[in-house]
Amino acid sequence: MLKFICYPKCSTCMKAQKWLDEHSVAYEIRNIKEENPTKDELASYLKKSGRPAAKMFNTSGLLYRSMGLKDKIGAMSEDEILALLATDGMLVKRPILVGDDFALFGFKEAEWAEKLNNDPRQK
Repeated sequence: MLKFICYPKCSTCMKAQKWLDEHSVAYEIRNIKEENPTKDELASYLKKSGRPAAKMFNTSGLLYRSMGLKDKIGAMSEDEILALLATDGMLVKRPILVGDDFALFGFKEAEWAEKLNNDPRQK
């Protein structure tokens, strides 16, 4: 089953969840604020996403801005980034959709549709 990791009050997360429901996609939901992904989970998602660790940050979030991370991330190692992200779910770009062999950060409808159309569980 797919994991849908979101913040229920986030408008983008609500839009993504509505899209999943409209497309009859089965998923398990997880509130990122109540149950933040661990460093190991984030490392797994990073590997599945094929993206740089810095792209996992919620750059429009208040916490990201208040911590001045824009100027700090460039000097951080991947391990340091994952450790920081694991401290607070509000730092993590959301929603996250996780399958057996992929992880998608943020909601881009075309990207999600393409990935799910190639997922045998959705056939």
